[in-house]
Amino acid sequence: MSRQAYRGAVFHFLDDPAAGGTRFFDDGVLIVENGRVVEASAWDEDVYRRLKGAPVVHFPHGLVVPGFIDCHVHYPQIDIVASPGGALLDWLSHAVFPAEARFRHEDVAAETARFFLDEMMRNGVTSALVFATVHKASVEALFVEAAKRNLRLIAGKVLMDAGAPPDILDTAETGYMESRALIRDWQGKGRLGYAVTPRFALTSTPEELEAAGRLVSEYPDVLLHTHLSENADEIKAVRRTFPDCADYLAVYEKFGLVTERSVFAHCVHLSPDEWARFKQAGAAVAFCPDSNLFLGSGLFDVEAAAGARIGLASDVGAGSSLSPFAAMAAAYRVCRLKRRPMDAFRLFYLAGLGAARTLRIDDRVGNFAPGKEADFAVLDANRLPLLARRLSFAKTAEEKLFAFAMLGDDRAVARTYVAGDLAYERV
Repeated sequence: MSRQAYRGAVFHFLDDPAAGGTRFFDDGVLIVENGRVVEASAWDEDVYRRLKGAPVVHFPHGLVVPGFIDCHVHYPQIDIVASPGGALLDWLSHAVFPAEARFRHEDVAAETARFFLDEMMRNGVTSALVFATVHKASVEALFVEAAKRNLRLIAGKVLMDAGAPPDILDTAETGYMESRALIRDWQGKGRLGYAVTPRFALTSTPEELEAAGRLVSEYPDVLLHTHLSENADEIKAVRRTFPDCADYLAVYEKFGLVTERSVFAHCVHLSPDEWARFKQAGAAVAFCPDSNLFLGSGLFDVEAAAGARIGLASDVGAGSSLSPFAAMAAAYRVCRLKRRPMDAFRLFYLAGLGAARTLRIDDRVGNFAPGKEADFAVLDANRLPLLARRLSFAKTAEEKLFAFAMLGDDRAVARTYVAGDLAYERV
């Protein structure tokens, strides 16, 4: 692959925005070579020398940003987005479990994986931490399709041997053996990674949680991905099911599942003591504001979580969109209700470099530091008249970014690039 340059407004973070890591070039350039970033800087006369004759793609109205990262999403639930129902436990029974039963069929898994990844590209999302189903084939189908697209994607087979219909249950033994086989086949293959994935405490017996702990111990490069403290009724049920544990987090601690490579979705109702232990372990949070609002689960407390790694997540299918703008808009509203408003820089950070740090992939993606993998999106508001008009009145970079976060959707993504290759172009 030859050197290539992309000119337009360029925005990324070298560090947390609170640490002065924000970089915005109103007229900038991103230079890419062999699928990696060479530099991101202001456009000036010296650029021609550094380009060494490379062609330049110019986006006069475009904003070039690192590819967005989704910290928690269920690809088998793409077909039940916007399904009405009750709160979490009722919604699982009536919407999620029947949908996931279909994934025992390999053709269903393969077709859904293709559609899901197409939608990711259309929304400018270039990396994700993904739930599959209990079926081994559901993970293999997703990995096969992700490998074809050269995506940096992390996924895992659901471990679930209790609390669900028989056709979507495994056993502690089969869960362990199938997960181990998937790790050996896929962890580190191309840009793929594996996550040991118990659904949540209520759908695993102690034997299966122990098996999950063994996998995490035996394969220290994998992530642990599960749900924690999403819903008040769920928390009460966990206390009844695990009476020997002081709280919800203690269930996972008991089985060695709370480590610096653990990513817990939700964490809406953690106690101060749980937060203290959570942070001491170095665990990370997938903040799922859209799904928490949809299911009425509660409002995530960003102030309580301060000090932990946090990344934004769509949580489709309880989340209603794969768009990172939808997640940012919902996060802003949740934080306003908690009287802890977020500015635009923080919102974009949580959907980009902060998310990469949450998933422990920030050494590879998340910004335009030299040598990083060149995953990026080109944003352009020309398909959204209201957003375009609002941007015409914006005076600062933060104001422009905030408009994208509040008013944007998939139509704002003009192109998506994966490792320097064009993966999606809006028509």
